[in-house]
Amino acid sequence: MKQGGSYAVNCGRILEGIVENTLMAKGLNVVTYKDWIKSKLAYGDELLLKKVPYEGLYKHASNTEFLVISKAHNIETRIECKWQQSSGSVDEKFPYLFLNCTEKMTEPHIIVLLDGGGAKQGAVDWFKGACQKFNTDHQKNSGRRVELMSTVEFLQWVNKTFR
Repeated sequence: MKQGGSYAVNCGRILEGIVENTLMAKGLNVVTYKDWIKSKLAYGDELLLKKVPYEGLYKHASNTEFLVISKAHNIETRIECKWQQSSGSVDEKFPYLFLNCTEKMTEPHIIVLLDGGGAKQGAVDWFKGACQKFNTDHQKNSGRRVELMSTVEFLQWVNKTFR
């Protein structure tokens, strides 16, 4: 039986697998960012990039799990996966994650995929409210938006987007 951190990492990988398999089924090529950057033309225009870098708030190298690039659907969406099945520290990091999404990640659309049912409801409500305010404030100027989604909401977004 796995305990503590290794159990959480394994659950997080399962969530990442859902994202990867779902978008692969929609025809996206899955490749690491590191491999793609070496030879962009080799992988086409319908991509799910893995381990995508950005510079975090503290000016250190950070990565998100995925970046969707689809020329056919005119999409550039960064996806950050968070799994919290029991009480823990993931939801305590929401303000830091939100600031990274709004200040350091440059894509027009960012999805924070949160599931597991263990995050504090107040923290989830705060994150949703912060996203709504950001989206309202920036929709007119930059069109950028940040969304907090459950796995079901993510699957609905994929099915609607990649018809």
